[in-house]
Amino acid sequence: MQARTLLSEELNQLRQELALMAARVEEDIGKALAVLRSGDRELAEEVKENGKVIDAQYLKIEEMALVLIATQQPVARDLRELITVFKITANLERIGDYGIHLAKAAVKLSERPSFRSIARIEQMVETAQKMLKEAVYAYLAQDPKSARKAAALDDKIDREHKALTEEVLILMKKEPQLIKAAARLLKLSGYMERLGDHITNICEGIIYMIEGKHEDLND
Repeated sequence: MQARTLLSEELNQLRQELALMAARVEEDIGKALAVLRSGDRELAEEVKENGKVIDAQYLKIEEMALVLIATQQPVARDLRELITVFKITANLERIGDYGIHLAKAAVKLSERPSFRSIARIEQMVETAQKMLKEAVYAYLAQDPKSARKAAALDDKIDREHKALTEEVLILMKKEPQLIKAAARLLKLSGYMERLGDHITNICEGIIYMIEGKHEDLND
């Protein structure tokens, strides 16, 4: 009984650390979006520096999970949660990287003529923020319904990415002098599309953790 209590306490601490990491990632995505709207170089640099903090948290959480597996020998539901923690933190780390990509690209795009399609990037990022918030809630509340709800939002990101790609390809044909900047916008849209996929991966992990089954939410 005492060992079970210790495991529960350490799992709660692990959850708190993961929630803190997710909050920082979400905050950086918001800052990167602000850079996209303002071209603020200092804020972009802040996002880049915060990436180091997120990387350190990633390693800390994985170390905590490994120690728990080695010392507490969890089984069944607890073991699934610890396995899921590795998946969540790995995807959060990649999402943080995409936040840095967004901030860097936003500064460069601010030096070029404004693209109407930038609004689609903004929509993709805002949707990703909602997805991430809902996914973190699903993990902390142990709520598979919220995980599926979060993953469903990825369809909206995919639609925006498809529409942006079509718009930008047409623009490239009409205004060849903008090809370099337009290509950067296409690349950035691809990053945001993959960002949504990473959040969907988190949601799949949450469902596995709670229900003990693998479910493909990318359909």
